[in-house]
Amino acid sequence: MFLSAISCNSEDATNGSNVPITPTDPVDPIDEVEVDIKGEIRDISSKELVAEMGVGWNLGNSFDVRDVNKTVWGNPLPNANHVKAVKDLGFSTLRIPVTWDYNMLTFKPYTVEIGYLNRVQEIVEAGLKNNMHVIINTHHDDWIRPTEADSVEVNERLGALWTQIADHFQDYSDKLIFEPMNEPRLMGSPEEWSGGTSEGRSILNSFHQTCVQAIRATGGKNQKRHIMVSTYAASTVPAAFDDLIVPNDPNIILSIHSYFPWSFAGDDNGPSSWGTDEEKAQLDNELDRIKQKWVDQENRPVILGEWGAKNKNNLDNRIAYADYYANAAIARGMIPVIWDDGGDFGLYDRHNNTWRFRDIAQAVVGAGNK
Repeated sequence: MFLSAISCNSEDATNGSNVPITPTDPVDPIDEVEVDIKGEIRDISSKELVAEMGVGWNLGNSFDVRDVNKTVWGNPLPNANHVKAVKDLGFSTLRIPVTWDYNMLTFKPYTVEIGYLNRVQEIVEAGLKNNMHVIINTHHDDWIRPTEADSVEVNERLGALWTQIADHFQDYSDKLIFEPMNEPRLMGSPEEWSGGTSEGRSILNSFHQTCVQAIRATGGKNQKRHIMVSTYAASTVPAAFDDLIVPNDPNIILSIHSYFPWSFAGDDNGPSSWGTDEEKAQLDNELDRIKQKWVDQENRPVILGEWGAKNKNNLDNRIAYADYYANAAIARGMIPVIWDDGGDFGLYDRHNNTWRFRDIAQAVVGAGNK
């Protein structure tokens, strides 16, 4: 998801010197599945990997907070019990949005604080130990500006960032997936959510190439690790689809976000009801367009990395929407990873370790179990 904030990281915030989130909150012991989290990178295609993933859940508004203090958007620091609760309900994919901007140098060599890497690693390992597939990305890193003027510096910083991330997580199995960019776009521009400009889409292609090359160059397991690439703003508009050049690499997954229709899913002033035959047909058409372009024509698997509907005191409609959306996505071979920000899109209460909207979460999980 997208929120606005101003970057305020300092030049001396490196190597754990300014990381208030580094200490792990005390948690009760959890019974994890015995899994070799540092297993192999199997010789399987990205399609085969995606086919085994199952439905997913986003740890939103946590590590992706636009601040060095990762609790200022209202959620507690994530811990292993949160992950286990999500797995116990039936989710088998965990997406961990991460903003790096406030915990890395803003100038060369763009060093990331080791304490921050280690803190993200704890939650990655919690997911892997619970036999989940795990996705980590760059989320609200607003310095990723797809413009000609910014392209040289952004490419350098992206390369340095993903070299460090890939090195740090080198030893983990292929259940760990890298997603170099979340909703890459020029923030505040008139075309921000309508596919961007021709220049922006072209520059974005260079960013993808930089990230993939940086990850592959770290060698070892990262030579075959599966990587997600996004259209401009992760959008489904035709221009974003048509101008994306997928890196020439066999282990690439398409990352698409579709809060469709936004009027119901995210607009406070939009309708709170959903589910007519016409509305279902429109959603089917949206998902068909994604499948036809990427799965059928381009032979690439798709992860719907974000979707969902915010709370408008319309629980029955949200349950119906989640059930239909998840089933429709899975029927088309695409993995739905529902957005949970702990707020208006929140499903799981991380403060009290309880499900606020268990019925919605169970609708998604139920779709994955059919």
